[in-house]
Amino acid sequence: MIGGAAVHESKISKRGQTTLPKAVREALGLQPGDRVRYFIHDGDVKILPVRPVTQLYGILKYDGPAVSVEEMNDAIAAAACAKC
Repeated sequence: MIGGAAVHESKISKRGQTTLPKAVREALGLQPGDRVRYFIHDGDVKILPVRPVTQLYGILKYDGPAVSVEEMNDAIAAAACAKC
């Protein structure tokens, strides 16, 4: 542990390949055949699982009344015109 974070390492092969440690795969919820995405920012790398759009259903919660497509379009148009 470093600063409260678990530390894991793996070796890079001559072909640039590595095996994600089991704890990393479990933390990301990865299964064989899953894909990962690498984000590089200021020398740091973050690895995230690639999730299909179908898994995003229900991720955003809305507790208000149902809104029609027309009401959504009106709200978008009003916001766009407010910036003109």
